[in-house]
Amino acid sequence: MSKPLIGVTTRNGKDPDGHPTTALQHTYINAVAQAGGLPLLIPSMLPEEDFLALYSRVDGILFTGGGDVSLEYFKGEDHPRIGEVDRLRDITEISLLRASIKDGKPILGICRGMQVMNVALGGTLYTHLYDQLPGAIDHAYPGDLRRVLVHPVHVDSSSRSAQIFGETRLQVNSLHHQGLKDLAPGIRAVGYAPDGLVELVELEGHPYAVAAQWHPEWLTDQPSMRRLFKSFVDAARGE
Repeated sequence: MSKPLIGVTTRNGKDPDGHPTTALQHTYINAVAQAGGLPLLIPSMLPEEDFLALYSRVDGILFTGGGDVSLEYFKGEDHPRIGEVDRLRDITEISLLRASIKDGKPILGICRGMQVMNVALGGTLYTHLYDQLPGAIDHAYPGDLRRVLVHPVHVDSSSRSAQIFGETRLQVNSLHHQGLKDLAPGIRAVGYAPDGLVELVELEGHPYAVAAQWHPEWLTDQPSMRRLFKSFVDAARGE
């Protein structure tokens, strides 16, 4: 059985000497490979013609975590905690997201990837949860806490995601200070944190478009998280 080619978005950065780099944590690559896919890293600094040429060759796209989406793309409240804004990455990912939706190409969004999905379709974000979402719990656990389970996510039992995970109550990690505010047309919220923040969405009418606010790529010791990546890779394979 052939392995589907999975495009994986990347971040721009710099090495210790200040030279520009394209970066991605190995956990994303490992999660895709473990699920039976072939990861293909998509640089976020290519001209549109080139990243769309890569897009045409992949069978699905994983939109990864990272810095904040620019306020240029949605009506959000400016805040001093907005950081790591990367204009080239925004252009690349929003373009790829919209193309994937138009073509019905399988999509999996993680953390920033879920936020990009919402913004690309016309939704908005809380630009700093603790100042804008009343009763917000702590959603930012940086550094070495990526495998620590910090809160539950309650999944709608009628959703496709409930079938994918095989559970309606997940225990997840958390590494973000922003989140979905106004949902874009067509996006269905199917999972929530205890404070009411949307943690899991699906795109109605799309063959496979699922996005999570937490980081399942760090939790592949859990069968439910492995099922998420396998369902995505299977969809990219056409199953």
